[in-house]
Amino acid sequence: QVQVVESGGGLVQPGGSLRLSCAVSGSIFNIYTMAWYRQAPGKERELVATVTSGNSTNYKDSVKGRFTISRDNAKNTVYLQMNSLKPEDTAVYYCNMGQTSSGNYYPTVYWGQGTQVTVSS
Repeated sequence: QVQVVESGGGLVQPGGSLRLSCAVSGSIFNIYTMAWYRQAPGKERELVATVTSGNSTNYKDSVKGRFTISRDNAKNTVYLQMNSLKPEDTAVYYCNMGQTSSGNYYPTVYWGQGTQVTVSS
């Protein structure tokens, strides 16, 4: 059984920072592309960032230069460092395992429970 657990969310002021963690168990972590999604109230879930097994990264345009995705294969963990946070970053953030093909990310059914990020003054 694959388990995906996110942590690190919370309330932060605009311009502040948070570091999200996603710990994976029950799978061969190294072979997957890992992704962070987010879902704001009343909005569809959107892809925020991906990191491949070879450590190639990709980001949604609105977070480029502010967010950094990374992975620690020894710990089966992926991180999302979020700096210069804006109110529009407020959402539930989800971790997913998948694969990258022809420049596109394809998610699997393996999702975490989500962690709430609220950016407000």
